[in-house]
Amino acid sequence: MHENQTTSQLSPSAQRLSPPKSFFGILSYLGPGLIIAASIVGSGELIATTLTGARGGLSLLWLIILGCVVKVFAQIEIGRFTVSTGVPTLSALNTVPGPKVPGRGNWLVWYWFFMWFCSIGQLGGIVGSVGQVLSIVQPLTTQGADYRTIGNLETQIKLASVKSRSATEQEKQAMALEAKTFEKQLEDLKRDYLVKYASRTQNAQNQEELVSSMSVAGLPRPMDDRYWAVPVAIITAALLFYGGYSLVQSASTAMVAVFTLVTLATVLGLQAKPDWSISASEWLQGLSFGLPEGDTFKALTTALATVGIIGVGAAELIQYPYWCLEKGYAKHTGPDDGSSAWLEGARGWLKVMHYDIWVSMLIYTTATIGFFVLGAGILHRSGIQPEESKLIQTLSAMYEPVLGSWAPPIYLLGAFMVLYSTFYVANASHARTFSDGLSVLNLISSEESTQARMVKTLSALFPMLCLLVYWVLPSPAWLVLISGSAQAVMLPMLGFAALYFRYYKTRRELHGSKWIEIGLWISVALLFVIGLTNLYLEVRKFFK
Repeated sequence: MHENQTTSQLSPSAQRLSPPKSFFGILSYLGPGLIIAASIVGSGELIATTLTGARGGLSLLWLIILGCVVKVFAQIEIGRFTVSTGVPTLSALNTVPGPKVPGRGNWLVWYWFFMWFCSIGQLGGIVGSVGQVLSIVQPLTTQGADYRTIGNLETQIKLASVKSRSATEQEKQAMALEAKTFEKQLEDLKRDYLVKYASRTQNAQNQEELVSSMSVAGLPRPMDDRYWAVPVAIITAALLFYGGYSLVQSASTAMVAVFTLVTLATVLGLQAKPDWSISASEWLQGLSFGLPEGDTFKALTTALATVGIIGVGAAELIQYPYWCLEKGYAKHTGPDDGSSAWLEGARGWLKVMHYDIWVSMLIYTTATIGFFVLGAGILHRSGIQPEESKLIQTLSAMYEPVLGSWAPPIYLLGAFMVLYSTFYVANASHARTFSDGLSVLNLISSEESTQARMVKTLSALFPMLCLLVYWVLPSPAWLVLISGSAQAVMLPMLGFAALYFRYYKTRRELHGSKWIEIGLWISVALLFVIGLTNLYLEVRKFFK
């Protein structure tokens, strides 16, 4: 395949289908956006967005909303080209002008492979986070059970400091006495833990420093999360190998729905709690395009990495058209024969795609705002940072002010659903994208049967690769944010590609309204700002 060729998945005999015209008829054909929403409402929303709120408070709410909405217009343009031509994304990106090696891809395809590598690291963090959830529910070792007890008590002490703000003087004294008791209990537990599990080479002075630091992060970590990640990866590989599109769509949609509803209910319940409610002035501050106080650089770096991964990130912008192909939007449109009938049908299926994109945007934006507000309203006020091995255990604290003793089990059930849905869907998407990438590099054939076999093989391989990454680098928050930075850098590249598709590759009659065009230019401009600013901050941080 030459560098300027694109391979369509549409055969001349492809069966056209008239697009639905009624509102409910259109809704019945939604699906690709729901799959992408299930992938989005995972590491980006649960981990990165919450981490941004915990570090910067509510002042970056405007950036989070912008990050969800701004990329939609580029998604529409990239999807428009695939639906109208049947050409998958990487094959299409290979036609964009720029440096290239004939028959071996161009600059966009090469960078995508780098971004894929970072994304596998992100998914390693996610399968590890799923393992953390399961290890909290059911520790597999005595060390894991002791570690969970210490983490729970430490989080409770930090939350108690905020709960006392509206208490009477007498209640504060009682709370202070209770806090001292808990702190003494925590020190005793940590001292016993170090005696049992610390390295023999660790001297007594270092142990006392760990005990007095009041941080579980310095304690020797148990292996429970990594043990649990093994069956999770194996089961996922089997499901993806034997399953198809319908299983991905139905399973992912169901998993994300429950947790999103619980999160929204918790945000509303937060407003009824005097200690935790967010005032109107705080909401306005969050929407005022301001920056957080304190360590602004750290908060802004986290926020921009988050913007790269929340909403439709660079990975999802590339993956979405593959699911449109599997849903049948391009097949129902059929190959372009130049007729007015084809043009009318293409417009109808593109309208379905627009509905699919906007509905999914409402879903993941709502969920994202909910996670961010909980991180800013509870964790930031409490001075709790969800880091490293305590990530999931700390995040469960967000729900306690509203759900009380029910918070941990409800959160952990929901966290498992939302994290696993991302792991499941993202691996399925990577298998399809990577297979197309191999054909762009002329390493395998672009024939449909060859692609289908490769997708099955990669579906079984990638979850195990993610597992290996987590065993080597068991640090979910760090892995997720590294992937977010890599995706943020690719956003301006995809913005450029979206403009190229619109003005040089897609039939003018399919361009849509002027508002879509204006939105695309605004979107591309902001994608460049986000990507280049993120790159600058990362380079500055590296040389600092």
